[in-house]
Amino acid sequence: MTPANIDHWVRLDSGPGAPAHNMAVDEALLEAAPALGQPVLRFYGWTEPAATFGYFQKISEIERVTRLRPLVRRPTGGGLVPHDADWTYSLVFPPAHAWHALRATESYERVHQWLRAAFARLGVAAELAPCCRKEIPGQCFAGHEKSDLLWHGRKIAGAAQRRTKTGLLIQGSVQPPPGADRHDWQQAMGDAAQTDWGAHWEPWEISGALAGRVRELVETKYARADYNRRR
Repeated sequence: MTPANIDHWVRLDSGPGAPAHNMAVDEALLEAAPALGQPVLRFYGWTEPAATFGYFQKISEIERVTRLRPLVRRPTGGGLVPHDADWTYSLVFPPAHAWHALRATESYERVHQWLRAAFARLGVAAELAPCCRKEIPGQCFAGHEKSDLLWHGRKIAGAAQRRTKTGLLIQGSVQPPPGADRHDWQQAMGDAAQTDWGAHWEPWEISGALAGRVRELVETKYARADYNRRR
């Protein structure tokens, strides 16, 4: 019999993807969250250097502060995130899950406590920022916000969120400390969630109608200049 405190989660290891594809997958997962009925932890990478920026940001401002191209508008808020050496992940929770009911500040703190616990398993002592230090407007890793993850005073993890009636999407980026291993970190993320919340992991892949929705979002939205330049 399955213990009552076990929470069934699925893990999706996407591997490297094109920038538009990566954003399309995350939005498609958010749309599908009620049907999936379980939290999804997705790890993914990038087939080329790129930068993503928050849904509400102006692309003219982004173009001035980074040379990375392409630039892709995220389905979440937040600032500019460079994807040239980072580790990226996303989390999707259905509306019936306890994470969906959290306030934005609470879910932001919780996800970075999770990251802190995972890095602790690797012998990396990180901490949550007690307050803010802004340096360059609009750039996620210049300065830090309350509850960002810090290592030796430097921000190494930030995230952006979007809550809708279909679920909660968190998109996160990690600038890994020197010597950290990505595979070990991903394993530590799963282990920490199992210890702290009773998460029971099941591997999963996108297929069928959901894969078709991803392709549609790429073609009609994230790969289109008129969408990414809409503001």
